[in-house]
Amino acid sequence: MKVANPIDRAMLPRIQARGEGWVFSPGDFIDLGTRHAVDKALSRMAAGGSIRRVARGLYDVPRQHPVVGTVAPSIDQVAKAAASKGGTRIQPTGAYAANLLGLSDQVPAKVVFLTDGRSKRMQLGELNIVLRQTSPRIMATAGTVSGVVIQALRYLGKAHVTDDTVRRLDQRLSADDRKQLLKDLAYAPAWIADIMRRLSVKP
Repeated sequence: MKVANPIDRAMLPRIQARGEGWVFSPGDFIDLGTRHAVDKALSRMAAGGSIRRVARGLYDVPRQHPVVGTVAPSIDQVAKAAASKGGTRIQPTGAYAANLLGLSDQVPAKVVFLTDGRSKRMQLGELNIVLRQTSPRIMATAGTVSGVVIQALRYLGKAHVTDDTVRRLDQRLSADDRKQLLKDLAYAPAWIADIMRRLSVKP
């Protein structure tokens, strides 16, 4: 791609290096120019089709599929990019956490992430993405398999977690995952900690 503007030329290699699917914000280029110049450059690139605006202040490099064409942006990537703008962390929760672990086939219309930053809402096509502020204790396991397991089991509820649920979880865990679960027992409610302890020991 030929670009005439100097800041566009400076930004483009960084975008191309990350490749399709990368979700980013103006803050990822602030070392290359003023915020105003970066915003203008991103607007030009979006108008030209080399990048796509996916939410307010967030862009991605559209992924292309040989059959379906342009693919929707990754929910995780959008949420992580939104959180990184404020230097905060996120933790999948609710139906989405259960879905990530294969414990639910439900495709939620609203995906909720817990965060140690400010609460916010974003619209991604027909999907609502919510970042919901929560306590430091809950965020202690953010970014780990323990965090996803705890939130998924909380969502399902003790009465609905069966031996089959535990079996399906067990099949998805690596040796490192099991070590992490054992390390994070103190952050889980007692009934979830019992399940995590069972999962941490491979028969």
